[in-house]
Amino acid sequence: MKKICLGVIITSRDTFPAHLVIQARKDILGVMDELGLESVTLDEGQAVHGAVQSYQQARMCAELFKKHRDEIDGILVVLPNFGDEKSIPDTIKLSGLDVPILVQAFPDDMDHLDVSNRRDAYCGKISVCSNLRQYGFAYSVTSLHTVKPDSVSFKQDLKDFAGVCRVVKGLRNARFGAVGARPNPFSVVRYSEKLLQEAGISVHTADLSEILGDAARLADGDTAVKHELDKIKGYLPTDGVPGESLLRMAKFSAVLHRWMADLEIQATALQCWTSLQRNYGINVCGLMSMMSQELMPSACEVDITGVASMYALQLATGTPSAISDWNNNYGDDPDKCILFHCGNWPKHFVPDAKMTYADILATSFGEERTYGAVDGRTPAGPMSFARISTDDQLGMIRTYVGEGSFTDDPLDTFGTRAVVQVPGLQKLLHYVVMNGFEHHVAMSSQPSSRILAEAFGNYLGWDVYVHGE
Repeated sequence: MKKICLGVIITSRDTFPAHLVIQARKDILGVMDELGLESVTLDEGQAVHGAVQSYQQARMCAELFKKHRDEIDGILVVLPNFGDEKSIPDTIKLSGLDVPILVQAFPDDMDHLDVSNRRDAYCGKISVCSNLRQYGFAYSVTSLHTVKPDSVSFKQDLKDFAGVCRVVKGLRNARFGAVGARPNPFSVVRYSEKLLQEAGISVHTADLSEILGDAARLADGDTAVKHELDKIKGYLPTDGVPGESLLRMAKFSAVLHRWMADLEIQATALQCWTSLQRNYGINVCGLMSMMSQELMPSACEVDITGVASMYALQLATGTPSAISDWNNNYGDDPDKCILFHCGNWPKHFVPDAKMTYADILATSFGEERTYGAVDGRTPAGPMSFARISTDDQLGMIRTYVGEGSFTDDPLDTFGTRAVVQVPGLQKLLHYVVMNGFEHHVAMSSQPSSRILAEAFGNYLGWDVYVHGE
């Protein structure tokens, strides 16, 4: 994953001592280096020890940012002291950058409130943020109003902000592939391409017959087919899966990957039933699992906003994501339920998984035409969830996010499956059904709700429900 690069604006007010600026620069850049973040900032020999405190210096910093506009994912504003509240928004405006902004301010030392050491950044941060708002910029702030760079709190803020930058940039430039028509009964996964496009998300379509036709014409010994077959066999145990089924999967995968590469598709949503079983004789769940594991998320049933949710979680956490159904109650426990899908979760969630046939579809098409599903149980651990949906009636994009946990409660069933515990689950489900959300939800094994709520609501301008707040 590409390193996040931040444009760093250190600001100062000329009546405050220079040594505070010099030390602040060293502290901030040191923490960024520790966290693996890249920076673009004025040299210490420019402006006031690299700090901006006038319009002319704002222009200087803005020109530097312009030269690196393709590299900069976000802006970090640093206040070693009160700072110059107007030069900050001037710098950002002149740079032309439209990226997330994080404002940090140093705390005062209670033993050093003399003229030579006092900062007053506590007050200055309020003035800077007021001006940012007046200029029309969206911005983020640290969890604590003033915070030292080497603190645990600020390091977490910076990590979360890097996630926000990834989500915002990623979704504003996303290219998704819709392969095939949605299953006819599944009106629930309909979506507005126009609302997504307005947000920067492009959807590119392929008729399933095009993929199947090209796959059927591939020779068994084709180099790409051999490569995909080796990948499939190396990904999951395939004992008992017929060789012909594996070969069909490899051909389908080779054609799909070629189509994705040609259009620079980052994630897909596939028509996973029933045409594939009827006309080609496989399930593609295992292929979708592989793509999601390789950070090219893939959702079932042509659920484009579902794969957008998966992609957002992946951007936020840097780990694979999965799509699931809110599927079953778990006994009488109101805060637990069963997440389930026929078998498409990446092995990140099901480390003990194996490839098999799809139990439910096999009742209609037979085992021999439904091989390719994944079977496995998610072990206990943290989880987070998210859903993006286009609300055509209101002409807006709506989302919900939250946190929970996978549990080790007994569960005797098939497919990819998990028992999850979400505090206040009944309230969440009430919100889901009363607001017309889909039955699919995307999930991650890492915390993400703070990052996604900030990215979705503050920077993308979407409606966000944060469960538990």
